[in-house]
Amino acid sequence: MSDSFYFVLEVSILPGQLENFRAVSRDLIAAMQLESGTLNYEWNLSHDENSCHIYERYRDSAAFMAHAQTFGKFAERFLETCYPVCIDVYGSPSEEAQAALAGFHPTYYSPLGGFSR
Repeated sequence: MSDSFYFVLEVSILPGQLENFRAVSRDLIAAMQLESGTLNYEWNLSHDENSCHIYERYRDSAAFMAHAQTFGKFAERFLETCYPVCIDVYGSPSEEAQAALAGFHPTYYSPLGGFSR
């Protein structure tokens, strides 16, 4: 069983905030590229440009906690442009990582089977 875990965060973009949302996304993506434990960090905008799914995968819970520190520097800007709709978490994050995600009211999915390449 892998220590990695991932989640998909769905956000709704606030009216009139699309360009600010795009700007904060660019800044976040650039900052996260420096994190060696962040394995995937992908933003996907809906065709109507009203919502975005953000896919994040981490080597382990410690890597996610390092990410949380970096995200904290951008959190206010991010939340001025959108609001979280839901977050689905897959894998087995540590209790500390779960506590860091608690404000997003996540739904957790436990591994049942499968494989990764």
